[in-house]
Amino acid sequence: MKKQKLSAALLAAAAGMTFAMIGHAQSVDALLDKLVDKGVLSVKEANDLREESDKNFTTAFAAKTGMPEWVTAVKFNGDIRGRYEGYFGDNAAFVERNRFRYRLRAGFTMSMFDDIEAGFRIGSGDLDSASKITSGVDPISYNQSFQNNGSKKGLFLDTVYLKWSPIHTPQWSGAFTVGKMENPFVFSDLLFDSDYTPEGAAQQFGFQINNAHALKLNVGEFVLDEFGDSSHDPWMVAAQVRLESTWSSKWSSSLGVSFLSIQQVMTLSNNVPDINVGNTRTATRGSDGKYTLGAPVYDFNPVVVDAALTYTLPSAPLYAGAFPIRLFGEYINNPAASDADNEGWQAGITFGKAGKRKTWELTYRYKYLGGDAWWEELADSDSGGFYQNAPPKSPNPAAATLRAPGTGYGSGTNIKGHVIKAGYSPFDHVTLNFTWFGLELIHPYVSGTDSFMNRIQADVNLKF
Repeated sequence: MKKQKLSAALLAAAAGMTFAMIGHAQSVDALLDKLVDKGVLSVKEANDLREESDKNFTTAFAAKTGMPEWVTAVKFNGDIRGRYEGYFGDNAAFVERNRFRYRLRAGFTMSMFDDIEAGFRIGSGDLDSASKITSGVDPISYNQSFQNNGSKKGLFLDTVYLKWSPIHTPQWSGAFTVGKMENPFVFSDLLFDSDYTPEGAAQQFGFQINNAHALKLNVGEFVLDEFGDSSHDPWMVAAQVRLESTWSSKWSSSLGVSFLSIQQVMTLSNNVPDINVGNTRTATRGSDGKYTLGAPVYDFNPVVVDAALTYTLPSAPLYAGAFPIRLFGEYINNPAASDADNEGWQAGITFGKAGKRKTWELTYRYKYLGGDAWWEELADSDSGGFYQNAPPKSPNPAAATLRAPGTGYGSGTNIKGHVIKAGYSPFDHVTLNFTWFGLELIHPYVSGTDSFMNRIQADVNLKF
């Protein structure tokens, strides 16, 4: 009788919901767990009710939303960020800049029978700065500046994918994804801007060696562009092996080794969205004195090694919960490029981790990214320096090589310097961040030119 009454109550609650039914599973689980804790139900009774509730919920969900019965769950989530950003250069030729921006991301994930998942997400993007892109907006930024007298802004498809996860045993896991997706690799912004969502296919596998160690393999094949008049489309392939270990309740670590390769580099001219700078590129100066940048001079086949070690304290001042301290480092080497510019690395330390109510974090890192260590268009778009180009040696040289098309601020590769980030979460759904980038160029164009830039970002992040 006890089980029948509880089951009927759960079913009635499920049948009474409309689209907000998405959060049902979590609330029912919490209720059943509480009843087990109080001794009202045994673990077996709770699991039986959980299974029965899931079946009843699926039926009610399909009836209320019109979804087919093979859709077992729908999740809606996203985030909104407001940002102030300031650029301050030491070079007198740089014009200081202040701006306000926003970012919006919102998407649906649908779980189905037979271990299939489908999802899509929309995101904001700056149409006003898309002059260098023939379709869509900046591939490595969702930011939209406040400008143009309150003009209407755009929304764009950020992800759209299908995922099949047929392997899910206690030891083995495996998933296959196709479409435009979240980056399946674990890399810092030395290689990929955090906003980049690649297009193509990915395969992810995991093996639980024992309770302390897990081995993971991430593989991806991504399209960089498609040309109707050429069979030499640029694309990227990558493979990453990671070992994640928990040595005790206080110590954990990770170690990764990766290989990446960009195919058909000669087609990566300004036909592909030209957002960042830093690579050594072929360049031609026209009769108007302006340069047109061509393809990168070197191939990109880097090997990447990363490692991290985390020590967790039981508590810390003004911090809710256990307090992690994380040391991390990463090294990249592109053997296809000149030895002078083919390396990149970063190292740093993070205290705490923001994201939950009354938690905070503080991170310092030093980063160095040689101009030809990696393709400029994938690296972090927030990390840059000031380019002051030298005048041409002749009025109309037939050809040259350049790292940037002209004087001004440029993000991408060919940078070095410091990054400090502080964050605090007063609530589970709100995080405040402050980030300072103190970076300069490894190779300024004009000898003795000051390329150092202070870039400041103050953010308010709200997730839902």
